[in-house]
Amino acid sequence: MEAASGARIGKTARGAGGGARAGRRHLAPPPWPGISSRHAETRWSVRRGRAISFQTPGARMNLANERRLAARATALGESAAPAVLPELAGLTRSASPLVRRLAASALGKLVGIVDSAASVDLLRPLLADAHPQVRQYTAKALGAFGVAAEKSLPDLRDLYRNPSEKDYVKRSVVAAGRTIREALRIAAQQAEHLCQRCHVKVTDEEFARAQQAFQRVFCDKCFDEVYLQRRNFDTKVELHKIIRARDGTLVQSDGERIIADYLCEHRIAFRYDERMRIVAGYAIRPDFYLPEFDVYIEYWGMDTADYKIGMLKKQQLYQQEGKRLVSLSFHEKDRLRDVLAVKLRQYVRLRT
Repeated sequence: MEAASGARIGKTARGAGGGARAGRRHLAPPPWPGISSRHAETRWSVRRGRAISFQTPGARMNLANERRLAARATALGESAAPAVLPELAGLTRSASPLVRRLAASALGKLVGIVDSAASVDLLRPLLADAHPQVRQYTAKALGAFGVAAEKSLPDLRDLYRNPSEKDYVKRSVVAAGRTIREALRIAAQQAEHLCQRCHVKVTDEEFARAQQAFQRVFCDKCFDEVYLQRRNFDTKVELHKIIRARDGTLVQSDGERIIADYLCEHRIAFRYDERMRIVAGYAIRPDFYLPEFDVYIEYWGMDTADYKIGMLKKQQLYQQEGKRLVSLSFHEKDRLRDVLAVKLRQYVRLRT
């Protein structure tokens, strides 16, 4: 980075002999946002004894409509209005995995505002979504509800034990389970947790909220102050993103543009400059993250002493956590595509 461095869901289908048998149930909910009523059919597929997905085969969503619904889900999460729960309930059943993911995230942001029990009931089925990022964001949202999400612990446990589950989903599942159990412990034992800034006693809801966002202990007042500071920092970073890549992503340098374009050409999905926590208590912003392969890409674009110190700390963190890192330097810019291709092949089978 060159700028500031700054459940089981439903019932398990089983055959007469007790073994898992593939099967389907067909339900008919109200029409989903963005698709016609003729496609409004939920299909639960059961595999290995666990309902793992719901889809609407044949349902297609207009790209502009998907973007509109995604923006709406994000706005609802920032609304701080309890009346948005029914609308979010509809968005959790959208045909678009992007919309479902953002709806789950929005519910997690409305802890203490919307009805907790109803929100948890909406989130639990999403742990069986066909798309791993929806499952990941759902686990994070459930963790934010603390004590209210106690009944989701068996669902989270089943998801973690699934051998085919993505590692990044499992990390979110573990973090959510830990947060929920700690909130339960506080409620049961009335244990005291003190805000790390003002040292006042925090409630179990304050603890769950702060753990979800920062993996720190803050009271609501200090939480808001820390959140504001982070948002101001993020705003400064965003102001440096002025170079547009081929897919429309705004990046901070020409080197990052080359990387983004290369990934798009090879149809590799990526997240750019998103805050991530790869170890408890420490957040980083990798330049690129490839969720399909759990690979991180860092483009080291400066050569100052302070920048190098931050670079070494970041590389050490990746190494100690056993992360797959592709490390690139601005010195390699003239042949960046070739260098990137060679290093990516260690972890990714490139599409042509």
